Amino acid sequence: MFKTLFSKMLTTYLAVILSLLLLLGITVTSASVRQYKLEREQELFREGEKIHESVITKYIDEEKRAVSLEELLSIARKYDGMIQLRFEDEKFGKVSVTASSANEKWFLLTDYYVNISKYISDIADNQQGIIISNGFSKLTDMPTITLVRNAVLRDKTIGTIFFTVDISNTYESINNMVVDVILFSMLAIVLAILAVLYITERITRPIIQMTKTVRQFSKGNYDARISYKGDDEVGELAFSFNKMADEVNTLETARRSFVANVSHELRSPLTSMRGFLVAMQDGTIPPEDYQKYLKIVIAENNRMISMVNDLLDMARIESGDVKPNFSIFDIAETIRTTIITFEARILEKKLDVSVELGDEPVFVEADRSQIIQVLRNLIDNAIKFTPVGGRLYLSLSTERNIAWVTVKDSGRGISEEDIPHVFERFYKAEKAHTPDSNSGTGLGLAIAKRIIDAHGQTITVKNEGGSCFMFSLKRVARSRPVRPVLRTNHTK
Repeated sequence: MFKTLFSKMLTTYLAVILSLLLLLGITVTSASVRQYKLEREQELFREGEKIHESVITKYIDEEKRAVSLEELLSIARKYDGMIQLRFEDEKFGKVSVTASSANEKWFLLTDYYVNISKYISDIADNQQGIIISNGFSKLTDMPTITLVRNAVLRDKTIGTIFFTVDISNTYESINNMVVDVILFSMLAIVLAILAVLYITERITRPIIQMTKTVRQFSKGNYDARISYKGDDEVGELAFSFNKMADEVNTLETARRSFVANVSHELRSPLTSMRGFLVAMQDGTIPPEDYQKYLKIVIAENNRMISMVNDLLDMARIESGDVKPNFSIFDIAETIRTTIITFEARILEKKLDVSVELGDEPVFVEADRSQIIQVLRNLIDNAIKFTPVGGRLYLSLSTERNIAWVTVKDSGRGISEEDIPHVFERFYKAEKAHTPDSNSGTGLGLAIAKRIIDAHGQTITVKNEGGSCFMFSLKRVARSRPVRPVLRTNHTK
């Protein structure tokens, strides 16, 4: 019953609201009852003062006694109550004054008085008197309150005044108020239930939607998204999920592209190699041509090995197994030694190479082997897509604590719509360049980007008479003598 978040929240909210309403109802009722009784008691104290004034100024005077009795009768009628006087001096007698309409309910037992023996000290201490509840409970079941106070003349107690009032109307008012409180509480409970249902449904609806979306997502529907757009924590969770879904979708697309590209890249050379080997085996290719076709097979095999190595490098970098091993080295000298390794290919394509590195060494803090890999990937890419007789340009510039390395070719450049994708895995450079037989795997630039990112630096690309790649490295000072190195201006 309470397994769902909706039922748990609904039960909790209702329990809290009902408890608060119950507590509020009890508090309001108790306060109202006390207020009603306090008001009636205050009335009795005020009227008791009038009764006392009439008794000590008029009633004890035989000539004014009739006037006093009229005043007492008027007060008794006003409250439909009973006033009793008990004097120490028997000549004043025992008096009971009631409204004529109340003769039946007041028993007119003038000889009966409230038993005040246990209240004598309290009455004496309180000039206004005291209030006794249901003092006539033995004679009648109607609720009453009785004001009992001493009649004092010149600091001498001459008697006791009893003023009894029926408070049935007060209890009836209290009962009506309680009924009203109950009715309003029931209405409040109904409204609270509706409000809690609405609020709980509003809160849980996006969570239920998220659950459904996650289930769809887990079943392979990578386009499933949460439509909730709130600014609260649930909205933030929905935004985070959608962002995660976008990234997962991107990764899934990349994975599929990866599988398709790897399958294609491996199938082509394997098919080619198998065709040549089978042809040599069944005699289609004569023995005198073996060397020619074996060179092709070896070249295809080398391309496969290169691609597998790139895949392994990418996997290690993305898994975090390969982290930069920082050291301080001269990046200018590193560029020189790296470009020399491409001498055979540069001569083969008759490229005009310009290298501007400056006369002074530039020390950087980085992983030298990884930076060499970046340089090789960029230079290899530049040579691959530079036409025969074209130009290759490398330069090194500094900017405070940053060293910028530039590798530029004179090829056809990269289309603007393809530039944002050149660092993605398996982005094929020939999409933006003229393809040739040296087509790569589309992993070199992706590896370079991840290496530079791991260094906390930047790599960019733009079209500038060809493709122009630039990456930054952290420049550091090195206080040790350095052997002068020759500047390479032109290689051909």
